[in-house]
Amino acid sequence: MVKKAVLAYSGGLDTSVCIPILKENYGFDEVITVTVDVGQPKEDIQTATKKAKLISDKHYTIDAKDEFVNDYIFPMIKANAMYEGYVIGTSMARPLIAKKCVEVAIKEKASAFAHGCTGKGNDQLRFEAIFRTTDLPVVAPMREMNLTREWEIEYAKQHNIPVAATKSKPWSVDENIWSRSIEGGKLEDPSYIPPEDIYEWTTDPTKAPDKPEIVEIGFEKGVPVSLNGKKMKGVKLITELQKIAGKHGVGRTDMMEDRVLGLKARENYEHPAATVLLTAHRDLEKFCLTRAELKFKETVDSAWAELGYMGLVDEPLFDDLNAFIDRTQERVNGKVKVKLYKGSCIVVGRESPTAMYSEELVSFDGKTLDQKDAEGYCKFHGFQARLYKKLINK
Repeated sequence: MVKKAVLAYSGGLDTSVCIPILKENYGFDEVITVTVDVGQPKEDIQTATKKAKLISDKHYTIDAKDEFVNDYIFPMIKANAMYEGYVIGTSMARPLIAKKCVEVAIKEKASAFAHGCTGKGNDQLRFEAIFRTTDLPVVAPMREMNLTREWEIEYAKQHNIPVAATKSKPWSVDENIWSRSIEGGKLEDPSYIPPEDIYEWTTDPTKAPDKPEIVEIGFEKGVPVSLNGKKMKGVKLITELQKIAGKHGVGRTDMMEDRVLGLKARENYEHPAATVLLTAHRDLEKFCLTRAELKFKETVDSAWAELGYMGLVDEPLFDDLNAFIDRTQERVNGKVKVKLYKGSCIVVGRESPTAMYSEELVSFDGKTLDQKDAEGYCKFHGFQARLYKKLINK
């Protein structure tokens, strides 16, 4: 019986060296690579496909951009998905990539799954949460052989595998349409100031245009549907906004992050469009939802983001949270104007047909509400605190 391994393949250093390792060290007869397009640069997909066809036994390139946007990114926006203050992106792409690998494994009657994740990061958990829904074993060479990137670079040279990583620039980069992460090498030193060349999506804010730019995002049921008054589908809207916001240096994050395993790690991210869309969406929610809904939704959003960060999209609670979030989003409709300027992203205006707002009632010039009616409320406001003060002052 032919032993086949289905490998989640990015085209980078880790997954490329996995191919000969799976044959030499694990005895697989065939390695089937799967590259899932979730919005990486076209040249990266082309390079990965070309390389995989050269060094693997069979290859699949699967376009999942629309699925990623509609089924993963839009729910992220509705949930204001942030983990420890940064935009999650890589984490939500992993379950989708893993599910596509499962489809290929079933089709190819594979013997096992393989991935190029280390034993120190989060991605191993995200992939395997999906892989282990099947009965197939999971092989993780980086983790099981305790490999270092320096060893991998030398191994790749010995096996004539072309890789972009070098000892001087050993960055590990992961991109999708929503975010770009950069880690590894000197970046692992928290005090090291990142060189400007690690960034590709965002202009140095100090060199961004001197003139601010205002963009308008239109939302329907919590989902972005238009950019500057022009209706657009998700992939195009995010792609266009990525360029606009990136030009103004919007969407950089340099942070200390708590990985699922408990390790603290220095991480660098770029997410221009995500920064704008999440900023606009949060503002529109404040316009359209009640105070009680907003307060409770903060807890729901935090729980949603943590499950998403862990890759636990099949957890029943995840569906429960989505049910609540989707219900609230029925009223999150309207337009938000955001000003972009030298790295900043500030909401400067909003309008909505479903807003919980009345200019007539709130205006200092309006007389619809009789201000004298507030006197009775004021008499009871802080009532127990006053009783407490009298008690302790006896």
